[in-house]
Amino acid sequence: MQPVIVLADGIGAALGVPVLSCVTTTRPTTQLKNVTDPEERKKQVDGLYQVDATQTQGRSILLFDDLFRSGTTMNAITDQLLGPGQAAVVRAVTITKTRSNH
Repeated sequence: MQPVIVLADGIGAALGVPVLSCVTTTRPTTQLKNVTDPEERKKQVDGLYQVDATQTQGRSILLFDDLFRSGTTMNAITDQLLGPGQAAVVRAVTITKTRSNH
């Protein structure tokens, strides 16, 4: 199991709030950690994520991730949550931030 899921489940249990796995990918992914060009990062996540609107519509969402580098992934997922997912509000939290090469 992914450490981020274990952390999210633990935080959700401690706060008494549901943890949803409502974000999926539309195709196999590659890691972005070695992609330093911001435009290339955006290109690689374009159309990559989709959300289950039956779980997100009208809800306040806390988007949880273990690592923040450029915000590309979190921005792409947030766009899906607010757009097709029809979430009322999206807030984000990460566990750590990597050093930026730019």
